[in-house]
Amino acid sequence: MFMRFERMGRFRSFEMPTVVKHGIGAVRHTGEEVKQLGGSKVLLVTDPGVRKAGLIQPVLNSLQEAKIDVVIFDEVEPNPSIHVVAKGTEMYLANKCDGLVAVGGGSSMDTAKAIGVEVVHGEPVLNYEAAEGKKPLAKRIPPLTTIPTTAGTGSEVTQWAVITDPYRKFKFNVGGPLIAAHLTIIDPELHLSMPPRITAATGIDALSHAIECYTCHYAQPMTDAVALLAMEYIAKYLRRAYANGQDIEARYGMAKAAMLAGLSYGSESAGAAHAMAQTLGGIIPVAHGECVAAMLGPVMEYNWMGEPEKFARIAQALGVNIHGMSVEEAAKAAVRAVYQLVQDVQIPSLEEQGVPADMIPELAEAAFHDPQTVGNPRDINVKGYEWIYRRCFNLEPCTV
Repeated sequence: MFMRFERMGRFRSFEMPTVVKHGIGAVRHTGEEVKQLGGSKVLLVTDPGVRKAGLIQPVLNSLQEAKIDVVIFDEVEPNPSIHVVAKGTEMYLANKCDGLVAVGGGSSMDTAKAIGVEVVHGEPVLNYEAAEGKKPLAKRIPPLTTIPTTAGTGSEVTQWAVITDPYRKFKFNVGGPLIAAHLTIIDPELHLSMPPRITAATGIDALSHAIECYTCHYAQPMTDAVALLAMEYIAKYLRRAYANGQDIEARYGMAKAAMLAGLSYGSESAGAAHAMAQTLGGIIPVAHGECVAAMLGPVMEYNWMGEPEKFARIAQALGVNIHGMSVEEAAKAAVRAVYQLVQDVQIPSLEEQGVPADMIPELAEAAFHDPQTVGNPRDINVKGYEWIYRRCFNLEPCTV
């Protein structure tokens, strides 16, 4: 109890280095905005799927109209590795670029941030892993504009990049205000072609950010405020966006929810769900959004008694009528509401995602050593992580 009080009582800060501009059709302003940041030749970072879908075309058109030269780096892959980052850095330097534009999901935006770190520091991003004994960032990355095509990771505004070290089979964080994008342009028109499965996975990922950051030890008033509004938007709009991809109002609502949930990270971290998803993704090539979505309910089921009042407030944000309920009943109702939402948008189970149950001891051990464990609202050890993983595989009975 003393350690928890000490964490909560420490000196706190909230920084928002990223300018947020948004609106239906907002991407048409990309060129003029990038020019105002001083860009004349930018590396556009994206993945092959986003490029094939034509989503970079309106960005290219706007940049070209503003007479900004563009070099396209489209080799981003899911759970981007240090090797992908190094390739992007080489292309940036070889072409003498002076800015970055990331178009895509979290992988593209994280890759662009990591390229920026390598460009200004002149050494591998791995040297700046957010771990004891590693160096903190010392320089601001080159002007970066993020343009998300999914509504989930919040990387457009977070102060983190998550990169995979394939040698250790480990996903590491690098971050702080110096890595954040200078500008994000949020345009729901770019989200209309998102398939239902990706809509669901990224949407629950955003919900996980909001719930974890609202309940973790690092929470503070600014992060609480944006987290709660993100939850309300997701409860209102995710099912609609999943059911009707052309519902522009729902797409816009989810885009704003993802951004707000990203801001709820503040400059800190989350909790058990992201500790599990991040370490799992370094060992098995699963999609981050889907695996964290499959874990969120069981993590909440484990965690609710650590912050029962906040979990009761989550139930309200998710639209549960808690009138007449005790705090405990309302907290458990929040867990059930998330289970129902995950079921409604048909998130595949960990088993369906190719994760074998016999790896639970290894995965639990890895999650426990992830830095995000420290923020979890309920004390957790390896046995606690094993319980959550068993619950994910229905090897433990439901307790709510």
